[in-house]
Amino acid sequence: MPTTIAVTGEFEVRRAAERGTVRLSLGFEGPSREGVVQRCTRLHEKIGEGLSARHDPADGPVTEWSSDQLRVWGERPWNQEGTQLPVVFHAAAGASATFADFTALSAWLTEVSLVDGVTVEGVTWDLTEQTRAAVTEDARRGAVAAAVHKAGVYAAAVGLADVRVTAVADPGLLADGGPPVPREKAGRMAAFAMDAAPGLDLRPAEITVEALVHARFDAG
Repeated sequence: MPTTIAVTGEFEVRRAAERGTVRLSLGFEGPSREGVVQRCTRLHEKIGEGLSARHDPADGPVTEWSSDQLRVWGERPWNQEGTQLPVVFHAAAGASATFADFTALSAWLTEVSLVDGVTVEGVTWDLTEQTRAAVTEDARRGAVAAAVHKAGVYAAAVGLADVRVTAVADPGLLADGGPPVPREKAGRMAAFAMDAAPGLDLRPAEITVEALVHARFDAG
């Protein structure tokens, strides 16, 4: 009767980021509703015009971009003495853009980060869809190979030689639980900082895609 060997196989593939998506918050506040709306509208249009001029889905530097609708609201804050103050109006919107050219991304961030009313929320790094698909396949193949190798080691350790796979599955599909596959391990949020030199110091995060499989083997 064959001996059953159940193992997991893991493999990860790392690639340099190919896309950087920056998220901006645009907003003003003040005592006049009309005033903050006008200022935010002008800024919203300016950011959109700049991104549209850089937009080219194939060649970049901006491969895609979007902006949110303007939001307007008012509130009456309280001071430390418990007195309610006059209404403060807020106007806000958001915008995001995906860059294929990181030099252009750095230059654009340097430009917009100095504009009144703009807050740079951060940059998320990623791969292109084509690269991600290829990397995912590589990771899955590597995970299966790792499982086969591990099963062979276990079999040899107990004096068995003939190892045959009976099942290979994503975690959870062999009734033993586990996380989904593939999964990204490395953080994708940007590190960027202002320094004495002109421009922003962008440090793209390396993208790591990991695959995990569960496998069963018969050994005799």
